[in-house]
Amino acid sequence: MTALPSADDGLQETTRLRPRGSSQGGLRQYNERVVLQAIRNHGPMPGAELARLTKLTPQTISLITKRLIDDGLLLRGALLRGKVGQPSVPLALNPDGAFSIGIKLGRRSLDMLLVDFTGAVRARRSLSYDYPRPEAVFGEIAARLAEFHALLGAAEQERLQGIGIAAPLSLGGWQALLGVEADRAAAWNRTDVRARVAALSTLPVSFVKDTAAACVAELVAGRGRSVRSFVYIFVDTFVGGGLVIDSHLRGGLNGNAGAIGSLALHRAMPGDTAPPPQLLSVASLIMLERRFEQAGLDPDAVSDRRALEAPWQPITQAWLDEAAPAIVLAIHDAACLLDLEGVIIDGSFSRELLEALLDAVSAARSRYSWEGVECPQLLPGTTGSDARALGGALLPLHANFAPDRDLFLKLDKGAG
Repeated sequence: MTALPSADDGLQETTRLRPRGSSQGGLRQYNERVVLQAIRNHGPMPGAELARLTKLTPQTISLITKRLIDDGLLLRGALLRGKVGQPSVPLALNPDGAFSIGIKLGRRSLDMLLVDFTGAVRARRSLSYDYPRPEAVFGEIAARLAEFHALLGAAEQERLQGIGIAAPLSLGGWQALLGVEADRAAAWNRTDVRARVAALSTLPVSFVKDTAAACVAELVAGRGRSVRSFVYIFVDTFVGGGLVIDSHLRGGLNGNAGAIGSLALHRAMPGDTAPPPQLLSVASLIMLERRFEQAGLDPDAVSDRRALEAPWQPITQAWLDEAAPAIVLAIHDAACLLDLEGVIIDGSFSRELLEALLDAVSAARSRYSWEGVECPQLLPGTTGSDARALGGALLPLHANFAPDRDLFLKLDKGAG
């Protein structure tokens, strides 16, 4: 696995940073986790290759992999012949070795995923709504948790590691922008989401900001394997993000680092009667939806290819023309402060609209002065709409199977 998805700890596996174990005694669990991480990041491989990659002795690798096979976490593949030396047997993660559940709880939709040990989605349940009351949402979560348990056999249920929740830190916020009644917003502000879900299950429950969870998915299963420091931008009902520095997901004091949606679009001037607008007031999908509605078009087109087809396309282009330079302003400010390697942009829309947004952002970069600062590379995200729920599901898996970076991580300075 690529990084521990905690607020300020992580483990990066790139050409410059490699997992290494120790053949000393007392490190059994850590070494097992290093082996699992190496296979997760590099794919199935024989014991000799594992020993080379982790710097563990062949004897140690043999003992570890035997235990992991006995524990149901690894599988032996077919014998490989035809290469120099003795035939070898590749070792792979056992998809049934562990499971976890990810929940994305949003202001207008609920997504739940059942994920196996390889990170593959075994089951997906989604529900769209119009800013419901908490009781309705938690009732739906309870029903879907029971359904996921029923999909697993008794032995598989014993391998469920936990539940990871991805949700906005302030579900009751921006009620005026959303057009939500004050009492509904207040109900969510009084709700402890993690505690409510924990009351529905005996599994451990963890919580992370929704856009930070999406960033976790990208960090662990996407471009975070090769990009060490980046701002992650996720465009949904509102636009938000996450911050990764030196392969660490940075949560900050309040767990809200990378909240680019709240960035001001210009400076406040004396005599202004209102504060400057925020990025989310321009670059969020809710703004595009409203433009569609005002034109008498189906607002659901924001999430599919229709957004770039007639009669939606001219409206989408007008939104891109406003959103892209606003996003570049946020990127420019972040690059000045953080000297970023990259900016990764994703969202809950079609891959075609993501490509169009990246093109518009790339073109808008020339409108800003980059003198004295390096413009980071722009990269598309790899996960899309599943990113937040998947990031939530990865939290329990990492808690139980990722190495402890602070104790034993060794930098491979000779690589890359």
